[in-house]
Amino acid sequence: MKSPVHRCRDVEHGRAQTGAGSNCLHPEQRIPISRDVITSSSFSAMWFIRDTCGIVCAIITWLLVFYAEFVVLFVMLVPSKNLTYSIVNGTLFNTLSFLALASHLRAMCTDPGAVPKGNATKEYIESLQLKPGQVVYKCPKCCSIKPDRAHHCSVCKRCIRKMDHHCPWVNNCVGENNQKYFVLFTMYIALISLHSLVMVVFHFLYCFEDDWTKCSSFSPPATVILLILLCFEGLLFLIFTSVMFGTQVHSICTDETGIEQLKKEERRWAKKTKWMNLRAVFGHHFSLLWLSPFSTPDHGKAETYQYVV
Repeated sequence: MKSPVHRCRDVEHGRAQTGAGSNCLHPEQRIPISRDVITSSSFSAMWFIRDTCGIVCAIITWLLVFYAEFVVLFVMLVPSKNLTYSIVNGTLFNTLSFLALASHLRAMCTDPGAVPKGNATKEYIESLQLKPGQVVYKCPKCCSIKPDRAHHCSVCKRCIRKMDHHCPWVNNCVGENNQKYFVLFTMYIALISLHSLVMVVFHFLYCFEDDWTKCSSFSPPATVILLILLCFEGLLFLIFTSVMFGTQVHSICTDETGIEQLKKEERRWAKKTKWMNLRAVFGHHFSLLWLSPFSTPDHGKAETYQYVV
């Protein structure tokens, strides 16, 4: 069932607006307002959610990557007799790990698209100079003017533009401003998980053919335990992050967030091509910068939003 448009209990009308039958705004009456009006001032400042569960999950994420680094370097590559094999795989694995952690940090410390908190005051709404028949919607939880496709996050305690979901592993919401970094994080974690699994298989084969005491600087029982744990970690996160990466790409291509799909909300925004949707998230021109967590995509400063639930 589509979400009803009459979910607009907290509204502010234009002065000439009267009658109970006009509580909901028709599509042609929606009020386009510049992105700057609803962009949180924290977008340019440091963003960090003080959530115990999220902080613990984020720390665990980094520790798991460091564990994989330790096993790959000191159990498999350093003892290897093939120097070229060690250099190539060590460089590749460390590069992917660095990009994964950088993407995680950007996804965690980037404002996901928070709407300014507490801006739904009577004075501010009057300053918008609403015309008769026009209404704006406000969130009763954070007292903010709520644009179209924004949802309130109970963990962040803010309304987030194009909120997909709240992810404890990055201790942040996945929204309009940080979805690129979250997609890159899942992609790079999936790649290092796959790479580590391949190296574990080759190392087991090498140890079976050679003497176990010579294929690792650790004792054979310790080597087996470390490799099995890495194999389990790699397989688990390869499956998990691959699924997350696929769902995120599908969500971007269809221009429908996870919450919108879950709630089966009625599409009230213009339909665009898959390529345009990808460019809106990763940047306006395709380049290697799409794969860089250090490149900030331009989401369109002239973009406007509609103030509806």
